[in-house]
Amino acid sequence: MEIRFLGHACFELTEGDARVLIDPFLTGNPQAAVSADEVEPTHILLTHGHGDHHGDTEPIAKRTGAAVVAIKEIAEELSEAGVENVTDPNLGGTVTFDWGRVKLVPAWHTSMTPGGVANVPAGLLVHIGGRTIYHLGDTALFSDLKLIADRGGPIDVALMCIGGHYTMDRFDAVVAAELVGAATVVPCHYDTLPPIETDVQAFKADVESRTSSKVEILEPGGTFTL
Repeated sequence: MEIRFLGHACFELTEGDARVLIDPFLTGNPQAAVSADEVEPTHILLTHGHGDHHGDTEPIAKRTGAAVVAIKEIAEELSEAGVENVTDPNLGGTVTFDWGRVKLVPAWHTSMTPGGVANVPAGLLVHIGGRTIYHLGDTALFSDLKLIADRGGPIDVALMCIGGHYTMDRFDAVVAAELVGAATVVPCHYDTLPPIETDVQAFKADVESRTSSKVEILEPGGTFTL
C-alpha cells in the first residue's frame, strides 16, 4: 500500500484499484504537488468543512464519480450540489467498501460547511490493505486520542498535524504521538502558510527520542510504502 502526500493535509492512499483521496485541498494550495484535474480517486474522505480540507471535493467528485464520505451536514450540501455518490456518517459511524472501511472519530477543532452550516470535525480511521491509517484531522491535543487509537489499532501510520495556530503544535503533537502509538508518524498541516511554519526535524527528533514511533517526513509529492 502506498501513501502519497499531496501537500498540507491532503493524502492519497493506493491499494490495488482503490485510490482514496483525503482532504483534497489542491487549488490555491501553495504546497500542492498536483492540480485538481490530475487526480483520479475512486473515493474521497473528508475530515471537516474548512476550505483547506474540503477544497476541490465537489469538482473532483463530479468529474471522476468518486464515492465521497463526509460527516452528515457536509454530505447533505454535496448531495444538494449534485455530487451523486455521497455517504453521510456521523461521529462513530463506519462506512465499508470493497477495499476496507473508514470510521469517523472525534477531533477537537471547529468546522463549517462551505454553505455556512456549523458541524463537528472528525478524524479518520482508515482500514485498507490490511493496514490502519489514522488521519487525525485538524485536532488539538486531547487524551481520548489514546482511546481512539486503541479501538482502531494497532495503528500502522498516523497522519498528524503539527503546525500549531489552527491545530496542535509540534510540542503537543509529540504527546499525541505517545498517545496514538503508531508504528510510523507522517507530519502534515505545517509550513503551508506563515502562521503554521514549524521545525519538522525537531518534531522528528522529539518523537523518536520519546516513543517507539518512527517519523517519515514527506515532501509534497513524496510517497511512503507499507
